[in-house]
Amino acid sequence: MRIPLLAGNWKMYKTVTEAVEFVRGLKEALAGIQGVEVAVCPPFTALYAVARELQGTGMALGAQNMYQAEEGAYTGEVSPVMLKEIGCRYVILGHSERRQYFGESDEMINAKVKLALKHGLTPIVCVGEHLKDREAGNTEKVVGEQVRRSLAGLSAAELAGLVVAYEPVWAIGTGRTASPEDAQQVNAFIRSLLAEMGGQEAARQVRIQYGGSVKPDNAAELLGQPDIDGALVGGASLKVESFAAIVRAALQ
Repeated sequence: MRIPLLAGNWKMYKTVTEAVEFVRGLKEALAGIQGVEVAVCPPFTALYAVARELQGTGMALGAQNMYQAEEGAYTGEVSPVMLKEIGCRYVILGHSERRQYFGESDEMINAKVKLALKHGLTPIVCVGEHLKDREAGNTEKVVGEQVRRSLAGLSAAELAGLVVAYEPVWAIGTGRTASPEDAQQVNAFIRSLLAEMGGQEAARQVRIQYGGSVKPDNAAELLGQPDIDGALVGGASLKVESFAAIVRAALQ
């Protein structure tokens, strides 16, 4: 039984004060909720304060990125050792914005995934196609290459323990959302690839999220699909009411 993971990617939003205030409100809104896992992924500056605020709640802390080295002369970067010490359980890797704006390749993401796993962090590995790829009928080709390259060289146990997030690039921050049927089709395709890479049991265990304009009014239908095991939520995770509503939708 795969427990749905609802993770909020705050991107470059919220000061430390705003982050703490949000978490306090979220704790109140989700008091007593069971059967789902909730994670918040603040900017680096707010990680420590949010980690303290999450203590004893059962909610998890995630980072939005990390560098593929434990330490070194890499000005402006953050290592998995630092993230683990501060209390992170998850780290988002390969988000389309990192690929698009910062030139991250599948090979770079693969190095990050391996190092995150080495240090006990669970990667949330993002994959997804651009609109031109979908319109050309190349969704499975593009997503398949990203999955194979980003997760190359992992053992079956490592594959089973990570999280994959299917985020069609054309649906991120645009208000457009893949239909539940389309999202399910791609998530099922990803699971079939993982079965080829690590075996049926590993593929059965891995959680595959959907992300891309997930909102309270479409969450239940998306999360009701058999191969959608939660959501990586962007804009709707910035308000307590909308994020809590999406979390509750996973229980329907």
